[in-house]
Amino acid sequence: MAEPVLYTPERGWGFVTEENRREQELLQLPELNSGFEPVWWYQDEDITKIEVVQEGCRITDCAGADNSGSDCAGAAGSDADRPEREWEREGRRIPLQFKADMGKEGNWRVQVILTGLSEEEQEVLLFLGRRHLAWKGTLKRGERRTVEGDINVCEIIPRGKTEGYPDTTVDVALIGCGAALTEVGIEPLACPTVYIAGDSTVTDQSADYPYAPGASYCGWGQMLSAYLDCGITVSNHAHSGLTTESFREEGHYAILYQRLKAGDHVLLQFGHNDQKLDHLKAEEGYRDNLDRYLSEIREKGAFPILVTPIARNTWKGLDGSYNDLLKGYAEAVKRLGRERNVPVIDLHAASKAFVLEKGLEKAKSWFFPHDFTHSDDYGAYLAAGWVARGLKKELTGLAAFVRTEGFGGWKPGNDCHVLEIPEGMKGKTAPSAPEELFSDLERPEDPLTRAEALPMIIQALKFFPTNVYNDMFDDVIGHEWYAGAVECAWQNGLIPPEMTEERKFRPDKEITLAELLAMLMNGFRGRMDTREAEFPAADQAPAFARRAVRESAALGLIDEKAGLNSPVKRGDAARLIGRLAL
Repeated sequence: MAEPVLYTPERGWGFVTEENRREQELLQLPELNSGFEPVWWYQDEDITKIEVVQEGCRITDCAGADNSGSDCAGAAGSDADRPEREWEREGRRIPLQFKADMGKEGNWRVQVILTGLSEEEQEVLLFLGRRHLAWKGTLKRGERRTVEGDINVCEIIPRGKTEGYPDTTVDVALIGCGAALTEVGIEPLACPTVYIAGDSTVTDQSADYPYAPGASYCGWGQMLSAYLDCGITVSNHAHSGLTTESFREEGHYAILYQRLKAGDHVLLQFGHNDQKLDHLKAEEGYRDNLDRYLSEIREKGAFPILVTPIARNTWKGLDGSYNDLLKGYAEAVKRLGRERNVPVIDLHAASKAFVLEKGLEKAKSWFFPHDFTHSDDYGAYLAAGWVARGLKKELTGLAAFVRTEGFGGWKPGNDCHVLEIPEGMKGKTAPSAPEELFSDLERPEDPLTRAEALPMIIQALKFFPTNVYNDMFDDVIGHEWYAGAVECAWQNGLIPPEMTEERKFRPDKEITLAELLAMLMNGFRGRMDTREAEFPAADQAPAFARRAVRESAALGLIDEKAGLNSPVKRGDAARLIGRLAL
């Protein structure tokens, strides 16, 4: 093979690059492919350069990499002749993606042979299916490594679609300068399957490339394979935004249930989105929906396993305490497990303990940048390990397949930030650019009320909206448009107690600058470490707001001319809050 062959449906196998991805619509759906997507500004570029070398096929994205043992070393126009690009200096890589259409869905054993290319050991990652980690390790030049992994391929409803898409393809993705893809073999496999139901914290997330583990969303479900030996597959049907209710209503459960057979296992983890809906409270609709799943799974002779919802990195800026918003849902899962004699993996406890140990700032390296709910690849790998240990402990039927050490530790590097568009490409327009924060603001010259301030702060600081209201204030009624924002603000410690009196919040009262800063910094302090600046005018503010005033001064939000006790205009508030948007 003198040149790498690109995948086409007619051929049924080949590599995937930006070129054939642009030509084939189905290659643009990450759920039907490897889960790797070029970041939007590279989608019209050809950045995947594949070379055929003596050892197999490799990606030439590694300026200065030692590939002296390959046929292409020193070739004219090779990657060694050009300057190193910014994303290469950061250690971000282009995946080598291979795809084969097996003609039918089912379980498959994939055997991949890798060959080392570098004199020095370099980290190599191998993913199967939708970014399911199959191997993590290092290779030296000339070293061969055979990796075997078992995967499940079946129908799935892609993100943004309303119906199932058939999938019969096996995907392989290799990350790493130090390895070539030498051989891929695939054969059918009869074995049990672990099905997964859940939300965005569990799902098979796609990753932008140039790839960095610390800048990629990842659900723990797609890392679970890293802790399982051959002889069992993982079929992940979790999706972003799902609740115990919508998992059934939107057709995802039907796909799972049609394929479920005796001896299979089903992991269920929900809660992050259920808590936003009044009818899915922990001991009500949420519990009832889970209970129904347990009965139906058992009717098939399969084994349900409950998983408590993974904890967030959420803290109260008001007092610095950890804000456990999912405690009630975790407790409901454990009670249901005891009542129905169903194994429970307490992922909530394990992840909460980890966040408490690390603290707000250090824990961020295991979460997607500026996100306090969703893990990056490091965090998902860690969480999958906790789940695996739970499986080993709670399920004798699965224990034989579990290796709790996975591929060893995976510590975050310096890549925990989102790739920025290169200077020369800043004229490009994002295909779905987000609207500017508060761009639809009306009546900018009018005074801002307390009720109006809360949703602005919640949106800017990425707190978790809710449609539930628990009647903590007598003057806030559940049907009011701002009731959910008041609940969210109260749960997250945004509202200083001094701004309430005798169970009254006074939502229609004009808010002063000092009061706005107090609520804003209570939120921001729960997201970021802050410092205080010398600011004599802070003494003019109410005592409860003075710390926030000094923090705001340190951030450059206000100066000595600020009227701390004067009402704030809506437009001024939008500009001020927007400066702290995450």
